[in-house]
Amino acid sequence: MKRLLLLVVFGLPFFAFAQIRVEITKHTPFKTANQRLFLACDFNNWQPGDVEFELKRDVNGVYSLLLPDSLTHFKYKVTQGSWGLVEGDSEGNSRPDRVYDRLTEPNPKLLQLQIEGWEAHATYRFVVTSIPANTPKDAVIYITGNFNNWNTSDENYRLKRQMDGTYRVTVVSDLDRLEYKFSRGDWNSVEGKENGKTRPNRLLYRNESLKSDNITVEIISWEDLSGTFHSISIYDLLLLFSAFQSALLIIAITSMQDYNRQANRWLVVSLAFMAVIVLIRVVSAYREVAQEYTKLLLIPDFVLFLYAPLFYFYIQKLLFKTPKFPSKWWGHFVLPSLQFLMYLPYFLMEDKSLQIKIVNRDVDLIWLFWGTGTVALMVNVYYWLASRRVIRSYRALYANQASYEQNLQYLSTVLSLQAVCLVLWLFSGGLFVVGYFLKMDTISIVQKSIDTIWLAFSTIPYFLGYFAIHQPEIFKLPTQPISFLKPNDEPSIIIQDALTPLVEKEPELVENLSNYKEKVESYMKKNKPYTNPGLTLNELAQKLKMTPHLLSKIINEGYNKNFFDFINEYRIEEFKLRFEDPRNRQYTMLSIAFEVGFNSKTSFNRAFKKMTQQTPREFFYESRVEE
Repeated sequence: MKRLLLLVVFGLPFFAFAQIRVEITKHTPFKTANQRLFLACDFNNWQPGDVEFELKRDVNGVYSLLLPDSLTHFKYKVTQGSWGLVEGDSEGNSRPDRVYDRLTEPNPKLLQLQIEGWEAHATYRFVVTSIPANTPKDAVIYITGNFNNWNTSDENYRLKRQMDGTYRVTVVSDLDRLEYKFSRGDWNSVEGKENGKTRPNRLLYRNESLKSDNITVEIISWEDLSGTFHSISIYDLLLLFSAFQSALLIIAITSMQDYNRQANRWLVVSLAFMAVIVLIRVVSAYREVAQEYTKLLLIPDFVLFLYAPLFYFYIQKLLFKTPKFPSKWWGHFVLPSLQFLMYLPYFLMEDKSLQIKIVNRDVDLIWLFWGTGTVALMVNVYYWLASRRVIRSYRALYANQASYEQNLQYLSTVLSLQAVCLVLWLFSGGLFVVGYFLKMDTISIVQKSIDTIWLAFSTIPYFLGYFAIHQPEIFKLPTQPISFLKPNDEPSIIIQDALTPLVEKEPELVENLSNYKEKVESYMKKNKPYTNPGLTLNELAQKLKMTPHLLSKIINEGYNKNFFDFINEYRIEEFKLRFEDPRNRQYTMLSIAFEVGFNSKTSFNRAFKKMTQQTPREFFYESRVEE
């Protein structure tokens, strides 16, 4: 096409009547082993590696090229095939374009040029020491990156096989940050990770490599030859099973008789959200899906702002029977809404354009992900602390109002897993910032840390499933009504009333404290209300014909205990008496513990150890063999 164009423009056959001869009489050493020279001109659109304008080397080592005699004025430069390898001055600086003007040239028919030097660009010499065993014998391997606009089949960056079996290529670029990958000519045959899935861009900073250094690389796999969907990794299986476990857990909880519908509605929503997000995270990581549905890669990010408030709502509803939506509930969804608006332009973008942005790791995407990740980390830390504070406050409040221990261990387990995620999140963010600003390649470590976060996050349904099987009562309605918690009470108000120390004592209580204590002790010894596993402060106060507030003060000030420890102390003493009674030798410790009012083995052992500083076996010197 170019030859035809030249024929039309100049009206002469290109090679038959070319009369302007361009010669390179002297040049400095080449930058690469590829000793080829090209003419980049304004009449060939400044293409630095146009083979039709390549200068040929003769037996004397002189490079020359013939141009049409009809040319009267043009600008040009000599290159080694790319703008990264272009002639400069003797000090390595850029030189102005050469100009040909027929009227001013000493010899318009002959241009004899001397190349004083090459522009001083950073030179990277890549040595691929190994390639996958299943690489086709006739495969052509290229390096592609931000230095050539991610052209996957650029002949200027084709790797050449050496006698020692390695593949080598030289890249010259002034970019401070070099991102690259290896391919076999197109994006379908790009290199992948060990499991064949998409690997992050390789990264190299200019200050990391001296010009004389060889950068050794191993190509682990090719995405198109790894059988992606036929060799799912253990990591992917764990995530997929987590999503499946969430679905099973939703079915199990909603199928329970008398399950706590009001509280578990939030738990079911958070589990369903987790299942969908984790599933999309796994599926979108595969090349076939990522190329066809690129926007799926953005969806898992919405877990950053949505999961924490959903779980927080569940805790509030479970413990304090808050209304369907907490006070000012809309405020919890402001940040997720802002995130959606920030991501919206990318969802509306054409898939191909979004793919190029992701591959190029454009600055706007980097700052979008880093900015939302940083804000989300702070928000999730806030929700974690708030959830922990609510649970601790509830336990303190419960100890002043109830005599039985409620199992909140599963909530503590979930909070522990969330804490692991937050620590890894902080580590990943800090490592990314260090790598970005100190120009270090930390991408692979950050990627592995993020994968670990998802793995830790995905274990939450496994633990919830364990508790659903072994302790299903924690997902059901309480067996005992919690009368001290009202549906419309605000947790903060309740907690403050229960925990605020008494500054001024009522005169009546001070004067009659011993009488009140005698009344309480007499009733406890005679009627033994503590054998009721569900005994509450309100229930005992009603039987003593006094207000719960007064009874609470009597126990707190008269015995320096909370209601929970006060009742359990009676239970422990009753247990000792019954256990040492010869008539009860046929009974086990646990059966007697249930008889005196404990509702679980764990609560009995914990209370006994707290009261006596010994386990039951240690206290009784293992005098009886348990069944």
